[in-house]
Amino acid sequence: MAGSQDFEADARNEDLVVLLDGQLVPAREARVSIFDAGFGLGDGVWEGLRLHRGSLLFLEAHLDRLHAGGAAIGIAIPAREALLADMVRLLRANAMEHDAHVRLMITRGLKRTINQDPRSTIGAPTVAITAEFKTRSQVLDRGLALATVSIQTSPPEIFDMRLNSHSRLNYIRALLEAIGLGADEGIMLDPAGNIASCNATNFFWVSGGVVHTSGDDYCFNGVTRGNVIDACRAGAAPLRQGSLPREALDAAEEAFVTGTMGGITPVAMIDGRALPQVYGRVTQAVIDAYATMKDAYAAGNRHL
Repeated sequence: MAGSQDFEADARNEDLVVLLDGQLVPAREARVSIFDAGFGLGDGVWEGLRLHRGSLLFLEAHLDRLHAGGAAIGIAIPAREALLADMVRLLRANAMEHDAHVRLMITRGLKRTINQDPRSTIGAPTVAITAEFKTRSQVLDRGLALATVSIQTSPPEIFDMRLNSHSRLNYIRALLEAIGLGADEGIMLDPAGNIASCNATNFFWVSGGVVHTSGDDYCFNGVTRGNVIDACRAGAAPLRQGSLPREALDAAEEAFVTGTMGGITPVAMIDGRALPQVYGRVTQAVIDAYATMKDAYAAGNRHL
């Protein structure tokens, strides 16, 4: 069993430093208070970024999403220039130039007491940044097994999954159900029973040579997802985006999921049915187009 975010072990991760409220700290010694809003309430937003050839890939899109999330829940996010400077300082301290994963986490900060009221906050938001050497596990090359789960995605007026919130319990519940079904990740449906996303990634499938994916309302606001959609519209593959029922997957010939850590990961099985192709023609065309996008961005946007 392997989740979509599994990675290869790397001994270089044993002695890393992290950045906590502006200070470089050995990773094993980094601490936040139990009265921090992130710990007590999951009250915060985060971003995951990929370091590729000295570049923090698609940095602008990630920081756009982070600042939008902070604005939505009333957390003051530091300026882009300050965040970039901190990430670069951390990457250099860890001697990282390629194949690293950065996680930028900002919580509401220390509270007088653990309750929901943001007026109980004392002082500034907590800013924590980690950076680890990470490459996707080779086990994932065989393709993921997915299972449809009962936990649904939700609209913005209930719980806006387009926010990268620290609270992930809904998706953890979905993953637990998928694991119980013998799968690696769960396919989540929207309240109308249409295909929405997976519990940690966004989901695409191929039928009749056409790439299909959900609309934007009930899935993660994924940067990689957006790049794949752009690549398809630019000619990598025909694309159909919209609401389709679970039964549409019965005709799927190929499928893949997208995320910052794993990039594009193929799917081998859906609800116990082996797909005809794992690295099919369409999936490979999308993978190739995305690789070109990454290299082009890195060539024009070096941060180290």
